[in-house]
Amino acid sequence: MHSTEHLGPRKIIGFFDGTVFITETVLLALIIAAVMIIFALLSARKLEREPKGLQLIAEIIVSTIYNFTTRTMGEKNKKFAPYIGTLFIFLLLANSAGLFGFRPVTADVNTAFALSIITFCLIQASSMKSKGIKGHIKHYGDPYPFMFPIKIIEDVAFPISLAFRLFGNITGGMIVMALAFQGLESLSRNLGSKIPFLQFLIPLPLNLFFDVFEPILQAFIFTMLTMSFVTMATMGHEDH
Repeated sequence: MHSTEHLGPRKIIGFFDGTVFITETVLLALIIAAVMIIFALLSARKLEREPKGLQLIAEIIVSTIYNFTTRTMGEKNKKFAPYIGTLFIFLLLANSAGLFGFRPVTADVNTAFALSIITFCLIQASSMKSKGIKGHIKHYGDPYPFMFPIKIIEDVAFPISLAFRLFGNITGGMIVMALAFQGLESLSRNLGSKIPFLQFLIPLPLNLFFDVFEPILQAFIFTMLTMSFVTMATMGHEDH
């Protein structure tokens, strides 16, 4: 059930006289991470030459991620496939928590910023490794020295815009669904029904979009932007 009463992360477990909390967001993120780890361990527990069951599913996922990463980022950057795959799957599950009646993990701005900062650090580290520290600093003044502060601002703005894009879209969808359910519940009561039957009939297209399509789309956009900026960070002049 969607509700506007819990748009913020709920505090579940408190420590140190209530000054430190484990929130619903943290708990769901840990559960998602645990599910991903357990699936990986189970699928690789008994590897066979002719895969079947979980091993077959895992190999299809891994090969798809590696092929997509190679096509998008180039052969030399396929080493980023494990991170790209983990990021996409985590985002897909985190965005889709609304399907199970929970607040999406990425509807918490802290989660969105944590993921964008990790991506930002990966971009900077990749640029330094590819160009060297001097080359990394030098590219801020390329092609003209006055570009230096502009590119600094651009780098700082990127994780902020990346986080707010993810957070805003997922939270916006959650708010729309909450308002739709509350409005339909009130309308059902006004029609004299004690059962909010309109909640089950009308919002299906909204459910399909905001709880199914939108989570996939936002996971894809976040991952594609990560891949694009990492690729640009590893490019040399000959690549340009």
